[in-house]
Formats: sequence, C-alpha cells, structure tokens
Amino acid sequence: MKKFALSIILSAALSTPAWAALKTVTLSIPGMTCGACPITVRTALKRVPGVEIISIDEAKKLVTVTYDDERTNVKTLTLATRDAGYPSSIKQ
Repeated sequence: MKKFALSIILSAALSTPAWAALKTVTLSIPGMTCGACPITVRTALKRVPGVEIISIDEAKKLVTVTYDDERTNVKTLTLATRDAGYPSSIKQ
C-alpha cells in the first residue's frame, strides 16, 4: 500500500507543470500624447495572451507590463503597441 501511495504522489509531482515566472518590463512610448492614447495602449496589451498587469504613467509616457514569460515576451508586447499605432521600446 505504501508503494502505491508513493507512486501516486510521485506521479502527481512529476506531472505538474513547472510554473512560469512572471516578468516585468517598462516600455517607453513617446507617442502617447493625449488622454485617449493610454486607453488604446492598454487595450492592445490586454489582448496579448499572458499579460497580467498593466500600469501606465501617462506623464512620463511609460507603461509597465507584468507578463507570464511562458505565454509571451517583450517582442510581442512591443509589436502589440506598434500595431496599435504606438511604437515602444524598452526603457533603459
């Protein structure tokens, strides 16, 4: 019985997928010049699978995105903003 229980526990542990890490990136979007711009940028980023949190600093023209690195990446995020009309780059 102990072997059976151990094999079930071991099987469950090995079959559980590894959790993806959440990463955060800050994008500079100099084209955000009006009150509607952040809404458009937020909508574009929300459509990217894996995006968890979006924080926009309209005054500094910065967008901080927390995302699941197993589902998306920075290149996809910058493409999403560009396709929405707001080219972005990683804030250095």
